[in-house]
Amino acid sequence: MGSGYILGTGIDLVENERMREVIERWGAKFVDRVFLPREQEYCETKAAPQRHYAGRFAVKEAVSKAFGTGLGPSIGLLDIEVVRDPASGAPSVQLSDKATRFASSRQAGEVLVSLSHTRDYAVAQAIVLKSG
Repeated sequence: MGSGYILGTGIDLVENERMREVIERWGAKFVDRVFLPREQEYCETKAAPQRHYAGRFAVKEAVSKAFGTGLGPSIGLLDIEVVRDPASGAPSVQLSDKATRFASSRQAGEVLVSLSHTRDYAVAQAIVLKSG
């Protein structure tokens, strides 16, 4: 864990069925606006992709809330990529160059995330630590 103090926290809850309905209705138009290619590849390998899309959406929302801005011009959905540690399976995020610059301007360091999903819901929490 990082050595800085907490700059912000965020949490988000997503209904898996709602995610399934949105993907079914809008298809690639929605998925491409929200999820990066590696996220899509991961989710599509799962038996219930909507659960994993919902989890990744929740992480993106939680991270943007932890930065205190929500989604918008400073940090958008495609500026946050949810990645999975191949050994442990633990989720983490990689920020785009734009989001990294934004994080630096706020003296943000490490971004910690936790993700969980059930049959019906996905929930994510994010904590942004101050750098140094």
